Amino acid sequence: QVQFVESGGGLVQAGGSLRLSCAASGSTFSIYAMAWYRQAPGKQRELVASIGSSGGSENYADSVKGRFTIIRDNAPNTMYLQMNSLKPEDTAVYYCNSRAGRFAWGQGTQVTVSQ
Repeated sequence: QVQFVESGGGLVQAGGSLRLSCAASGSTFSIYAMAWYRQAPGKQRELVASIGSSGGSENYADSVKGRFTIIRDNAPNTMYLQMNSLKPEDTAVYYCNSRAGRFAWGQGTQVTVSQ
């Protein structure tokens, strides 16, 4: 089992940047492809970016391509999402999980982008 704690969210003006962190517990973190997801009010959770188990094989939603970068460090069980050129439509609660979403969801971290 793997558990996640997301952090790094906050309030930022449009055009600004944030770096989210995902701390994972459990010795099996490194074998899973991982992903960042987000859920905006009234909308379904969507996959934002994913990365292979050893890094590489990054994929991004079209809406964030060129602005967000997913990074992982298997020692020590940490994943990041560097978000640049933020837009109001990026406002959401951001979560990390395996790419298949197989583990329990953490609390997430709120990102709010103002005009």
